[in-house]
Amino acid sequence: METRWTKAVDPESTLPAYPRPQMVRKQWLNLNGLWEYAVVPKEQQSVADYQGEILVPFCIESALSGLKRPLQPQERLWYRRKFELPRNWADQRVLLHFGAVDWEASVSINGHHLGVHRGGYLPFSFDVTTHLKALENELVVSVWDPTDTHWQQKGKQVLEPEQVFYTAVSGIWQTVWLEPVPQTHITRLKITPDIDSEQVKLEVFCAGEDSIRVVASVTEDGREVACAEGNVATEMLLEIKEPKLWSPDSPHLYDLNVHLSVDGVNTDEVASYFGMRKFGIAEDATGTPRMTLNNEFLFHNGLLDQGYWPDGLYTAPCDDALKYDIEVSKRLGFNMIRKHIKIEPARWYYHCDRIGIIVWQDMVNGGKISVSIPQMMLGMNGWLRRDDTTQKHYTKAWREDTASRDDFEREWRETIDTLYNTTSVGVWVPFNEAWGQFDANRIGKQVKEHDPTRTVDHASGWIDQGCPDLQSHHIYFRKLMAPKVTNGRVLVLSEYGGYSLKVPGHIWRKDKSFGYRKFKSSEELLNAYTSLIRGQLIPLIPAGYAAAVYTQTTDIETEINGLLTYDRKVVKMSEKAVRQLNDDLIFQGSGQSPQIR
Repeated sequence: METRWTKAVDPESTLPAYPRPQMVRKQWLNLNGLWEYAVVPKEQQSVADYQGEILVPFCIESALSGLKRPLQPQERLWYRRKFELPRNWADQRVLLHFGAVDWEASVSINGHHLGVHRGGYLPFSFDVTTHLKALENELVVSVWDPTDTHWQQKGKQVLEPEQVFYTAVSGIWQTVWLEPVPQTHITRLKITPDIDSEQVKLEVFCAGEDSIRVVASVTEDGREVACAEGNVATEMLLEIKEPKLWSPDSPHLYDLNVHLSVDGVNTDEVASYFGMRKFGIAEDATGTPRMTLNNEFLFHNGLLDQGYWPDGLYTAPCDDALKYDIEVSKRLGFNMIRKHIKIEPARWYYHCDRIGIIVWQDMVNGGKISVSIPQMMLGMNGWLRRDDTTQKHYTKAWREDTASRDDFEREWRETIDTLYNTTSVGVWVPFNEAWGQFDANRIGKQVKEHDPTRTVDHASGWIDQGCPDLQSHHIYFRKLMAPKVTNGRVLVLSEYGGYSLKVPGHIWRKDKSFGYRKFKSSEELLNAYTSLIRGQLIPLIPAGYAAAVYTQTTDIETEINGLLTYDRKVVKMSEKAVRQLNDDLIFQGSGQSPQIR
């Protein structure tokens, strides 16, 4: 199955957009394109003869890779690419960046082993300076991916896809690139907007000398509105008087320039951006807790978005495709996307910031489902109780090994650190439907301590452990209802809907389809969706619902419950009608002015 962008993919210019929009340097070298590949037994530690070409960064299972074949747990995938450095990079250090590689990646350059990275969703890099040659260089990457035969974080990837579980993604699936930097250079920014004090808190982290000075400047339409100077790894305050606030209705962004200075001479410089916004919780006039943005009530009306593509699987075919789903979601009247158990490339979050849509970010699940399939399908969320801190539960969730639990805790911290500066991210979701869930109360509280600027949904759907901030329910197959709120939390319907329509000519497989409730025409689907919103959800807002997440943005493989077909060529209902329903839902749910606590 092709999307409208499939044929535009160019091996000579594959995903050419700058991959890190919140820390931009002028010079970089894109290593995407055709690489050599070989698939060999897992135990084989070297390759003499490569078997052909693969288009990076599309995973081996995808059509766009040119191979469209599975990688089995007993196999290892090898990549090789040769490149030359630009001549004007002399006397600089060179960093090799990987956006994401699933799962275990071993990297070498010119025969020198750089290291091993485990984890399929987060960026990593190596300083390759001392191993480079003046002319041709050889980069080799080998990948082992156990998919669902191991406890690692993997989302919905399985070796045998069906229903709500999808084709596995193995190997390089985000941009690979090189970047020249000075000896002392910026490694990370931490940007924290504070609309109440009209300030931005900025911390700059560096490699090299730590006594260097940091100079930061905030601009709006090319005009400087704030500046500050300070030390590395020390909080700086940038005052922005009467700031223009970021929201889905007005996604205003400020530009940020940061440079390092020695005796008044710039040694490194990066460009970034941020939005002035505040996510919070407040009680309405009846004492019901609700969600706020910038100290005003805002009903979060979102789509469950899983980020799968029929041609590239985890990887969108181009940047226009990457932002298309966001644009359509916004056009249909949604103000939020729940990014479901996947971490996207940095450019996806940049588009959310720029277009103006709130993101609920799931942590990627590992382990396994610790409830039965009937319980999962029936949505036994608030009515299912279990202590998730026992060894018995750990075993059910494939978390009996300390290494499994430690790996998840490392990754959720890295996820927050990676996405911390994203303006649009408003909610962290550590666990979904008990998949690999353990110690959710403790972890939910630790997530909140690690990032107090966002809301936490500690257990989306189930198994609820009573942790702040949200009481989160999934309801499929049954009439919507509002359970009793406990512990003073905000009540959210974090999954519902899943209404399905098969569109001939736009389906993954003719012999299989799955959906929670099936309809025969666009008119039937719209009537049911209208009844769901007007007849069930809006009347429950007074009972406390402050957010809702409809399943889902697009069809995915045999699951046909998307508002769009998998190929993104058909919107299944009248856009105007869906927009009107969503506008009404947000208006009814946002209501009166909050009493900020």
